[in-house]
Amino acid sequence: MDTVGKVIKCRAAVAWEPNKPLVMEEIEVAPPEAHEIRIKIVATAVCHTDLYFLHERNKGDGFPAVLGHEAAGIVESVGPGVTRFKPGDKVIPLFVSQCRECRFCLNPSTNQCDKSWSSQRPGKRYDVSSDTTSRLKCKGKTLLQYLGTSTFSEYTVVKEIAVAKIHDSSPLDKVCLLGCGIPTGYGAAVNTAKVQPGSTCAVFGLGAVGLAAVMGCKAAGASRIIAVDINKDKFQKAKVCGATDFVNPMDHDKPVSHVLVEMTNGGVDFSVECVGNVGVMVGYKSVDSVPRLVDEFMKGKLQLSEFVTHNLPLDRINEAFNLMIHREGVRTVLNVSIQ
Repeated sequence: MDTVGKVIKCRAAVAWEPNKPLVMEEIEVAPPEAHEIRIKIVATAVCHTDLYFLHERNKGDGFPAVLGHEAAGIVESVGPGVTRFKPGDKVIPLFVSQCRECRFCLNPSTNQCDKSWSSQRPGKRYDVSSDTTSRLKCKGKTLLQYLGTSTFSEYTVVKEIAVAKIHDSSPLDKVCLLGCGIPTGYGAAVNTAKVQPGSTCAVFGLGAVGLAAVMGCKAAGASRIIAVDINKDKFQKAKVCGATDFVNPMDHDKPVSHVLVEMTNGGVDFSVECVGNVGVMVGYKSVDSVPRLVDEFMKGKLQLSEFVTHNLPLDRINEAFNLMIHREGVRTVLNVSIQ
């Protein structure tokens, strides 16, 4: 059925209010406007940032909304003025845009963008779009778009400057992870810390971001990578990602900093903290760098399968949230649509 230029009715997991389970609803997704892209979401991962928004951060504002920001899909249609994308392209929507023109995009020291969706809400919440820019509705109400993406939906509309075109043969249920967690940790090690060859590193926290930081340290040439976590069950995955040593703070009667000093004869060269910092954004210029990460994965240089511990359909999204709450697994990927 030709859907170009028409409102699409589809399924989405809607957050009607804070601290309540998401509800599967039929929503309406409007056609893309100028410099926007409507995307059929194939796979989306569940991130702790989504959980944080729903249960911890907010005080009731920012709702109703469609959450989700770590996904991959296929372009369904494009709005006027879009020239770099066409229907059928495989893409990753991005919560950090890159216009390549503003003062931030031209500054190599930051990956923020002056034209992002959040710049349209002065004095308002930075993590949801404005009422006027959201293309999603349900039961006559506008659904705010979380981080400008809203990927817990079969279709969404994203600004052109916040979309990365990726390899045509990319497995979307794997590369969806490159929309947030992995670039955050990998970029923290490679771009922010600038880990040096032969150095000794410590990575605190072995969730998706922490494991990606371990991979980044290894890619940068670190000779010793100490993985620190209170859950020893995560050490095996960390070893596969490149960790050489492992520390469980619960096994010691002294501060972990003292343990590391003794292990390294004075201390580590680089330390990457990946525990609970939901404000950390990815360490990459998004539109340019995410496709390169996809290419590294396609060439076998970047591992993604190690991160995926559960696969569930979209309508079991609340189960995926419970897995995070109980710290079971690393990443749950939701199968949203058939390619």
